[in-house]
Amino acid sequence: MLAFQPLFAQRPIPQVNSGANQGPRQGRQLADPEEEDAEGRRTLLDDSTKQVYGPKTTLYFFEKAIKRNNLKLYEQDTLLDNFHNYDPVAKSGWKYQDLGNIGSAAKPMYYSVPEVIGVTSGFHAYDLYFRDPSKRKFFDTKSPFTEMSAFFGGGNRNMLDVAFARNVNPRWNIGLDFNTLRIRKTLNPAQRDDHMTVQNAYGLHTNYRSENGRYWLLAAFSRMKHVVNEIGGIIPPEVDPNSLYFTYEDAKVWLQNTRARDLRQDFHLYHEYKLGNGLQFYHVFDRKNQNLVVESLLDTPDALFFNSNRFNNPDTTQNKNDFEEWRNEFGLKGTFKGFYYNSFMKLRNGRMESPFFPNKRSAFNEFYIGGELIGKISEKWEVSADGEYLIPGNFKIHGIFISPWLDVEYTKALYKPTSMQQIYYGNHFQWENNFSDIGVDQVRGSIKVDLENLRLRPSLTLNRVNNYIYFGEDQLVAQASGEAFMIMPGFAANFRLGKKFRLDAEVIFTQVSGEAADQFRIPKWYGNTRFYFDSPLFNENVFVQLGVDVRYKSSFFAEAYNPSYQQFYLQNTFNVYGYPVADIFLDFRINRTRVLFKYNHLNAGMMSNEGYFVTPDYTGYRSFLDLGITWYLFD
Repeated sequence: MLAFQPLFAQRPIPQVNSGANQGPRQGRQLADPEEEDAEGRRTLLDDSTKQVYGPKTTLYFFEKAIKRNNLKLYEQDTLLDNFHNYDPVAKSGWKYQDLGNIGSAAKPMYYSVPEVIGVTSGFHAYDLYFRDPSKRKFFDTKSPFTEMSAFFGGGNRNMLDVAFARNVNPRWNIGLDFNTLRIRKTLNPAQRDDHMTVQNAYGLHTNYRSENGRYWLLAAFSRMKHVVNEIGGIIPPEVDPNSLYFTYEDAKVWLQNTRARDLRQDFHLYHEYKLGNGLQFYHVFDRKNQNLVVESLLDTPDALFFNSNRFNNPDTTQNKNDFEEWRNEFGLKGTFKGFYYNSFMKLRNGRMESPFFPNKRSAFNEFYIGGELIGKISEKWEVSADGEYLIPGNFKIHGIFISPWLDVEYTKALYKPTSMQQIYYGNHFQWENNFSDIGVDQVRGSIKVDLENLRLRPSLTLNRVNNYIYFGEDQLVAQASGEAFMIMPGFAANFRLGKKFRLDAEVIFTQVSGEAADQFRIPKWYGNTRFYFDSPLFNENVFVQLGVDVRYKSSFFAEAYNPSYQQFYLQNTFNVYGYPVADIFLDFRINRTRVLFKYNHLNAGMMSNEGYFVTPDYTGYRSFLDLGITWYLFD
């Protein structure tokens, strides 16, 4: 691939009008141009000083900025920072708990306030792998643009991403993307292509603005079919003396004939019209569908993994659930004397359906009113407040204060239980509940210290959660009767040591107290550190980062996973002990092509324990090499 790299070079073109694709709009700006130049990016010129197509002519933006009348355009990312952490869990800084493989069920390690205060499906195990069309990139390109990424993980764990976008005319852009996962089992694969995860996903998107600039439309569609061949974890040695934990491909696992499928389709539309100076009308439409199936053959040894209940079928488990939602939001917004304002009303309708429900479906209708106010006092000072009220009783209030030295964020919410928590009729578990709403108060603050070669971010997060809903040791859903309080001081730092070395570090301490403290399983200590060489070489023709990542979570009784209903649940018998994991990496960029080499679990065999766990009965990665490449085409 590197040998053919010169074939992808961009041909010189005549000088184009830099404003041809950019109609006038308040707040339109290129995001962080000085920061990009500081990392070594340069405008690409041909021999006659005519600008050619490249990262600086292919820009993207987000819907949130359009909605807030503060459009920022971003160049394509050619930076190397964290490039070697290519899979979703690693990208998060390892702040998710998964089952030790790409594409497996995952949950956030820390409690977070839900974005939606109304009813959701409750099946969130594969949210991490779905590309939400409302949060996607929209493009403004001067030439056809293609992004291709291929990642070849050790043990035949492969990912492929392809994206394309082009302007039909200066005011209309269209694009598409395709993503696939083929992830072989790390535990007990029967053959080379015995995949744990198979995903096929694609998306379509477009954005259009009228010639007079009064009308703007953004539309996107995403579809994901995510299939997981469940393994149920390693059979504990106390159950089977012939089963061992750290034999990886030779491990004895519970399940061989159980499969989960999560099929999602999401159509999203945002459009706005400028009625007059400082006043705009907008409309948001969403149509979402999530279809879930868990299948297991109970006339095989898989039956030993599940409990004795057989509510629907004695020979086969087919847990089917289908969640559908329609959302319409209508609002007025505008900007007046530096302040952005917005008021809206929103209607959400939906239903959860299953062939085993007594009435086949459970429907909901929700009506919201809300608004937002943002005041940008200067480039470094900003205050904002937003909120919504779900009639008759749920609400969410959110505020942010930004200054040159301190950021503070406050959220107070009362949100509904999920549909799955209220009603579920599977083959092994069934329930109908009438849980109370969940309340939360959250305060987050961060102090900003920026020196010449040092960037510090001390932080503090305070949470109060009451009526929390969880899955207990009996694997049934329950609601806590009391409150839980979380104190989470943290510290993030970026050091530049000399001209060619850098150290990035983050540490979080968590203390949970209160009557419901035991319902939250969070490691007391979390740490993630990266030390690396960072410098251009060969007259700045090659940019290189070479270093080591070390991550650590202290011992805790992590939640276990039940594949029959795709939820994590509490357990008090398996201690996921603290274990530092070191990865060595080499990232480099030649022109617009980035390449990574990553050796996982460098310290395997050097510790007192043979390996580490990420979830009870699920071991983390053994040592193997990953390879990845990403390149852009602008012609």
